[in-house]
Amino acid sequence: MSDLPGPVPPDLARLRRSIDNIDAALVHLLAERFKATQQVGVLKARLDLPPSDPGREAAQVARLRALAQEADLDPVFAEKFLAFIVDEVIRHHEAIAQDHAQAGTQATAQDASVGHA
Repeated sequence: MSDLPGPVPPDLARLRRSIDNIDAALVHLLAERFKATQQVGVLKARLDLPPSDPGREAAQVARLRALAQEADLDPVFAEKFLAFIVDEVIRHHEAIAQDHAQAGTQATAQDASVGHA
């Protein structure tokens, strides 16, 4: 759908289809990334590790900025994009850690009640 007056020029339609395909790929890549980070969050919770790893995050920012420059992408934009994703990942990891802690507390309470039965 377009609000342009008249038919969409073929070159514009071709470029838009390409953008649509790239957007779809980005969504699928982000979904795969979040599946992996969910597993990281579960592992961190089991190992009692903090949800955030500032050293790793700083290294990732530097790495992404370099990749952005190589790809002729604004490194400031790339850093903001990564920060948005990392903030969301940390939020997920905090929730996973809280759920893990609550499950452990409930299991301990159940074990104690079984031992006294």
